[in-house]
Amino acid sequence: MAGSELTNIKSPRVKAVRRLTKRAFRDRDRSFLAEGPQAVREALALEGVVVELFATAEAEQRHADIVATAAAAGLAVHRASGEVMAELAQTVTPQGLLAVCRFVHVPLEGAVTADARLVAVLAHVRDPGNAGTVLRTADAAGADAVVFTDASVDPYNGKCVRASAGSLFHLPVTTGAPVAQAVQRLKDAGLRVLAADGAGKQTLDDVDLSGPTAWIFGNEAWGLPAEILSLADEVVRVPIYGRAESLNLATAAAVCLYASARSQRAGSPSPAPRLP
Repeated sequence: MAGSELTNIKSPRVKAVRRLTKRAFRDRDRSFLAEGPQAVREALALEGVVVELFATAEAEQRHADIVATAAAAGLAVHRASGEVMAELAQTVTPQGLLAVCRFVHVPLEGAVTADARLVAVLAHVRDPGNAGTVLRTADAAGADAVVFTDASVDPYNGKCVRASAGSLFHLPVTTGAPVAQAVQRLKDAGLRVLAADGAGKQTLDDVDLSGPTAWIFGNEAWGLPAEILSLADEVVRVPIYGRAESLNLATAAAVCLYASARSQRAGSPSPAPRLP
């Protein structure tokens, strides 16, 4: 461990890390916080991403492998008191491990290439928990990239990072592009762009999902505005077979992404699976 235990929540070191909970400081420093053993472990797997690690004495023993990996990489590992960890962490019950990480942003042109077959686009998505869950789902479905458009939540928001459960470090994530620019890039790369929206005339059961596809997912409360729907090649709705009024964003995204993943892996056009 580097130096003595950090115990003063007002120390310059603690204040410097704590400010990364605010987007303005994250953008300025191009750094963010990854909290908990899962996120820290995945961040350490990428060379040059983790800048320094903070661990409580208990976490140092419980997750000795993670601490050893950080130390072997030549990173500063600071022992933090429970009070300091509570100050730095953004959870009610901190898990005792927190890493300062560099942004893993990939430019739009690098994230969406001619080889891409499945991409998730978040347009005006504001809830970080939903956004992180969609990122995690996209990773699980084998997506090639996730695009956070300019009006969407910051993927480096603490809640988003936690909800992604390490997937932020698994696939290219690009941020900041206007929706129209992102859609044009997707089309130039040969992907068919589908907008997931309850207003769609086509359902998942009707469309061929076997080719390269990008899905646009909209705001949790009001969905996708007309100007974004008009950019898509098709507007597709998830069929509701029961009496539910609708599906929430993360669930709808999971259904759409897995429908595409299944059709693409089948090797030929086939209808998407029906919901139970």
